[in-house]
Parts: sequence; structure tokens; C-alpha cells
Amino acid sequence: MNIIHSMKTLPRLVDDALAARLRVMPAVVLTGARQTGKSTLVEQLVPGDRRYRSLDDFDVRDAARRHPETLLGGKDPLTLDEVQREPGLLTAVKRAIDRDRRPGRFLLTGSANLLLMRQVSESLAGRASYLTLWPMTRREQLGLACAGRWDDLLAAPEGEWHDLLATGDDLDEDWRALALRGGFPTPALELTTPAERAIWFDGYVRTYLERDLQDLASISALPDFRRLMQAACLRVGQLLNQTELGRDVGLPQPTVHRWLNLLETSYLLVRLPAYAVNRSKRLIKSPRIFWGDTGVALHLGGTPPEGAHLENLVLNDLIAWRDARVDRVELAYWRTTIGEEVDFVIETGGKLLPIEVKATSQPRLADCAHLRTFRQEYGRKARAGLLLHTGRTVEWLTPDVLAVPWWRVL
Repeated sequence: MNIIHSMKTLPRLVDDALAARLRVMPAVVLTGARQTGKSTLVEQLVPGDRRYRSLDDFDVRDAARRHPETLLGGKDPLTLDEVQREPGLLTAVKRAIDRDRRPGRFLLTGSANLLLMRQVSESLAGRASYLTLWPMTRREQLGLACAGRWDDLLAAPEGEWHDLLATGDDLDEDWRALALRGGFPTPALELTTPAERAIWFDGYVRTYLERDLQDLASISALPDFRRLMQAACLRVGQLLNQTELGRDVGLPQPTVHRWLNLLETSYLLVRLPAYAVNRSKRLIKSPRIFWGDTGVALHLGGTPPEGAHLENLVLNDLIAWRDARVDRVELAYWRTTIGEEVDFVIETGGKLLPIEVKATSQPRLADCAHLRTFRQEYGRKARAGLLLHTGRTVEWLTPDVLAVPWWRVL
């Protein structure tokens, strides 16, 4: 598949959600990893009567620290970019909103999850709506402002799934190529060779370690931090064992715990919780770890794409879809004490949609076993299972498991 679009002309999945929130809330906070396209998005979507200030500018940062009321003053709506660089500014934003609650007054963007930053004491509760801009989904890269066909699957009866997914002009492609380029707009859309992308990813990681990370915490042992990142990249899709991870890289468990939290705050690391009927148990069970972008993970890990990276691609699409919705959707994985596992479970509307991902072009009956066990466990709450594979055939392998090429969904 050839990507020929410019990232400045492509619509994004969150366009409508962002516009809707600006019409309702005094402040909207758009966060996501650096280079996901936040600045481009707000410049294109938001009308030109908004003032724009970036806290990457030292003068603006100084004003935010010394004279926040002056920076926030004025009648025109204001866009503040990279607000994580001066978290204390949010307190001044709160005071400004309490004086004037006009919708859309503030649009704040940041390259860190402000709700997870220890330096942030003001959440703007009741005053702001939060959105996350993840790296581009495959369909965004194709020029479509959407994620995979999850809404279609949830809305349709299982009996219609085959015809729904077997028809249409979905484009087949090599999932390995998609995993290698990832979803950051520049390497996904503008760079065409592995060498060019390697240069970009190397610069991205260096910038993160040497600048962005320092906004979140003071870390002097950058080689150790990078080694932890590489070790985590080699464990894509695995259960997180912080003690074992620390032993492999020669770091104490508390340090591993703190640094993984920083990676998650930066939207580089994703922890997928375990599904359980009892929600408190989900917090206790070990999560699986994935990356916010497969291109970064493969660059750091230095390995060719494997089945776990196909799972990561599916999760990236699911997360982007989930976080652009108003209605809450829960994502998890499922695992029994004897090792039976389902890669992903979508929970919404009291129903469960189990999804298994197999990097095979010829799915077999045995590949359905854990999906069928899950359905037996949860009975009427569980919908038919979805088995995503790398082949071309859409078929019911069993009466309750539909095998579908991954590219028909993503």
C-alpha cells in the first residue's frame, strides 16, 4: 500500500470529538505523545480567531510562570500548546474559567498525560474535557478519519458479520510494513525508506530522553532508562513482571516501577489490564505491556516484526477508537490460571466481544479454543468471537467464531 497523502491534509479520528467538546466545555485538554500531530490538528480545526501560544517558547514559559493572568487574559479564545512544561499554569486556568465559563475558551495540548503527572495538582474537574490523540490508525493513514470497524461490529447482529466484513474495498497490505512504519505522521506518511525512518526514530528517542523526559522527572541515568525501554520493547504483549524486568536490566524494582510509570505518562507504554467480572480484581492482576507505537518499539528492540507486534497494531487501533468515543468502552485481556488466554476483550453495553489475533494466513480450528472457552465462561454476556488473521478468507470456523483478515477490520 502506497501512502501519498500529506499529513497536513488528512482528517483525524478525533476531529469531530474535539469540535463537539469545544462547543460545550470551557476548556478542552488534548494530550498525546509528542509528534502525533496535535499542533497540526488544532491549527487546522480551530478557527483563526484563536490566539496560539506554545510553552516550547521560553518567553511564553516565563510569562506562564511569572504572569499567568496576563498570558490568559483577553477576550479571544486561547490555545496553549505543551502545557506539561509548566503544570502550575493549570491553577490560573481554573481561576480564569471560574470567572468566565464560555465554551471553548481554552484549548490546552500536552505531550504527557496530565492526570498522571505528580507535578499536576489541578485536574480542572468539571471545567475541562480530556481527549487523547494517539498515533495515526491505518485508516487515518489512508485518508479516512476513523479507526477500525469496531462500531459496525458492535452494532450488527453476529449473523450479519460475515457479509459486513467480506464486502467492501478494504486494501490488503503486509502488516509487517505497517508495524515498522508505525503511526507517527512523519515516518508513516512522509518517509519512504527504512534508513530514513531509522534516522527519525533515533532522533525521536533522543529528544524524549534528553528533553521531554526531564519535564516529568529528573533522571540522570539516561543510559539505564534507555536500556529499560529496550527491554520493555522486547516484551511486547507479555505479562508485566517488574521484578524480573529489573533483574534483566540491573535495576531495583522500585526504579523499574517509577520509570514504567513515566513511559505510560508519556503515552509511549500501554498497560492492558486483565478482565474480571469483579472490577477490583482487574487492578490486582498483572497487566500485559504494549507500546503506543510499533515503529518506536521495533526501532528500540532491534528485532523484526513478530506476532506480538500484530497484536500491538490491533490494540493501538482499539485504543484510538475507544478514546475518541463519548460512551465509555473498556479494553482488557483475559487469562485463566491454567494459561488459557484471549488477546482482547471489548466490554460495552453489558456485552463482551472477545478477539484473538493470529499471525497466520490459514487459521485452524485449534485457534478458536480459547475464544470458545471464554464464551462458555461468560454465557449470554459474550458475543461471538473474532479471530483476526493474515490471510484473505472470511469464514465461520465454528458457529460462534468468525475468522477475518486483520485488514478487513483495521
